[in-house]
Amino acid sequence: MSEKTNVSGPSTGDRKSEHVRLCLEEEVAGVGVTTGFERYGFRHNALPELDFEQIDLTTSFLGRSLKAPLLISSMTGGSVGTGRINERLAEAAQARGWAMGLGSVRAAVEREELAATFKVRHRAPDIPIIANLGAVQLNYGFGVEECRRAVDIAEADALVLHLNGLQEVFQPEGNTNFAELLPKIERLCRELGVPVGVKEVGWGIDGETARRLADAGAAFIDSAGAGGTSWSQVEKYRSSDAMRRAAAEAFAGWGLGTADSLIQIHAELPDMPLIGSGGLRSGVDAAKAIALGAHLAGFGRALLGAAVDSADRAESALEQAEFELRTVMFGVGAGTVEQLRGTDRLQRR
Repeated sequence: MSEKTNVSGPSTGDRKSEHVRLCLEEEVAGVGVTTGFERYGFRHNALPELDFEQIDLTTSFLGRSLKAPLLISSMTGGSVGTGRINERLAEAAQARGWAMGLGSVRAAVEREELAATFKVRHRAPDIPIIANLGAVQLNYGFGVEECRRAVDIAEADALVLHLNGLQEVFQPEGNTNFAELLPKIERLCRELGVPVGVKEVGWGIDGETARRLADAGAAFIDSAGAGGTSWSQVEKYRSSDAMRRAAAEAFAGWGLGTADSLIQIHAELPDMPLIGSGGLRSGVDAAKAIALGAHLAGFGRALLGAAVDSADRAESALEQAEFELRTVMFGVGAGTVEQLRGTDRLQRR
């Protein structure tokens, strides 16, 4: 690495374990901000002219086939416990044919002994796997070589860079130099050798920012909008700084809701491969995301509790989301995912 990476305070792996605990035990959802999906409803089609059992959920993403247009969003890894979570999620994703994102692989790049917590390809040989790193690390010593190492560790099909500026501000050991990142993202997109996408972590990406990322070479964009987990709230619980804990409350309602983020990105970049994530709780939410322009719908914290419990429970959660999505498609008369993306039956309430 060309510069020393900031690893002060708890190790990256320890921090990820703490994040999982807080997401399961504390109230970390945003306050006063929603996904925006509640503003939309589907106009029922009483005569869908479809056989429910023949509805086709298959799709493709980045050239890989999927049994459903669904993604396990990047969540965790970097410790023994979070490694088990990744394995259970990978088994479930393989069984159901979903794509899977991993949590930040930074911990494994920095510490070789943590690499195993991201090595899930043997449990999910057939699905797209997306490795993940914080974009800001490009200003803290990570370059193309380190990003390639992250992809190799995960045996991934693509890399997603996450943008988490507000989280880094409130994180006790946060990296807050986001200056001049776009040229570094552009270089990485050009040189890495696998598709590079960009995601938020729960505050959304607007249309203008999406255009800048696309012009820099981003292969896909993940909205990761507001309405689900607020990482300023998560970091509030980790902080011992009374001022920052109090300040975090002022940002509990920050962000662009997932629905508005999707609408803006799709309007600006109608052909961009797009993932709709951020606060999705059901297959109905997934259907709304797809009808608003997403190619895949991503689930995060809604799956975490099940994955902590067992692989079987995780797979059951995925199966339920698929059933709900398929039922929406039946209810509006959409026999394929592309027909759902093009439906005129999603309306403002």
